[in-house]
Amino acid sequence: MVQSKINNSARRSPAPTPTRRGALVITAALLLALVLAGYRFVPNVRGLGSMLDSVAPFLGIAVPVLALIALLRRARLALIAVLVPGLLWAGLFGAAWLPFGGGGPVELRVVSQNLQAGNPEPDGAVRALIDIDADVIGLQEVSGGIRGTIAETLTGRYPHQAYVSTVALWSRFPIREYVGVDTGLDWTRALRAVVAAPQGDVVVYVVHLGSARIGDTSVRDHTIATLAGQLRGDDAERLVILGDLNTAASDRVITPLTDQLSDAQADAGWGMGFTWPSVLPVTRPDHVLYRGLTAATADVVRTPGSDHRAVTAGFRF
Repeated sequence: MVQSKINNSARRSPAPTPTRRGALVITAALLLALVLAGYRFVPNVRGLGSMLDSVAPFLGIAVPVLALIALLRRARLALIAVLVPGLLWAGLFGAAWLPFGGGGPVELRVVSQNLQAGNPEPDGAVRALIDIDADVIGLQEVSGGIRGTIAETLTGRYPHQAYVSTVALWSRFPIREYVGVDTGLDWTRALRAVVAAPQGDVVVYVVHLGSARIGDTSVRDHTIATLAGQLRGDDAERLVILGDLNTAASDRVITPLTDQLSDAQADAGWGMGFTWPSVLPVTRPDHVLYRGLTAATADVVRTPGSDHRAVTAGFRF
């Protein structure tokens, strides 16, 4: 009997060491850190780099999950390992959740909304934009049927309008002039207008760039490059872009634009400001970019009927 107990004891597996308890978590944490540190070096072949750039902010979700597993397994070394991707993610994206700059009085408020062609509630959508009390409203995907409906709602508050194809600008202030802008598409889907604000003229672009699809971002990339070229030749002192750029704020492809202009959400907003899809946004294709002004506020607003949320910003001269 004594010999049997000794043999059974000898056959028992040894207790796992702290390293063995957290081996999988350590491995996962190091792999996550490697992805965060190196995803920008992945070539943008067939849009792969853009896709990685767009999903990178969501990789931070894995950090608290791994930390919780490490705590449950009482694996201290694993918990320390999780700090590595956590710090990397914070360095890359954490600033978006810090108290924003901005602040102060707003002298010009703008809003941009992709209404979505076939929106069943275009009137409700633009009424939500009116409630923002914007001075200037930029709209995309304004199809023929929608145009008449929203005109009845907006004209009283916004007597000045500019239309080019499916993009439109509505303004409280006079529009001195406007022209269509070539962004490299087969049809014109952008406009440039000079808005006579009380404090001085502001050039406003309303833009809807080409679409990007998994494995094919060439059209979108070409339209960004073309728009960036247009901006390099625009000497306006104060300039704002309102639009659906079909490009995430974290996408490397947006750099030709953000090298020339500032991002209102980054400067005066809080969080990533995701806008699409409107029910549960996971990316931000809609933007307010600017120069020659000071961003005081930036926000995202959900409106009826559209698959995009609206983006808004307030500026000082």
